[in-house]
Amino acid sequence: MILKDTINQIVESYLKDTDYYLVDIKITPDNRITVEIDSFDGVTIEFCAELNRHIESQFDREVEDFELEVSSAGLTEPFKVTKQYEKNRGNEVETLTKTGKKFIGVLSEVSENDFVLQIEKIEKPAGAKRKTIVIEDITFAYEEIKHTKYIIRFK
Repeated sequence: MILKDTINQIVESYLKDTDYYLVDIKITPDNRITVEIDSFDGVTIEFCAELNRHIESQFDREVEDFELEVSSAGLTEPFKVTKQYEKNRGNEVETLTKTGKKFIGVLSEVSENDFVLQIEKIEKPAGAKRKTIVIEDITFAYEEIKHTKYIIRFK
């Protein structure tokens, strides 16, 4: 069986001098290998094909039989690495906490340990006749998050 660490080393060394970064590697018991990559400028099919050929060239098919798929991280899939949060800074995202609370807002800040969402709330200030929109910044630590996803809006 091909080890995840082996694939990780091959992919990381190939991506080292590029704008691409590794998002995830999955290997099933029957050697189906899935590699997800991303970039701040998007992922081309050509680059996925090049990386696929590079990974395949590192193994002998006579010794190890495997199925390999290299793809970009899905647009609607939850974020898996901090760089995906950085890539989506300024975009609207949905965050679900481990306690089950859902927040939708603009990803405004990203750090190594946490991120900040700007949430719009409708509140009625004391003494006011009408409700107004108030912007609130909420900070989330990565460990308290079940998932965060990019929201696609068609306007």
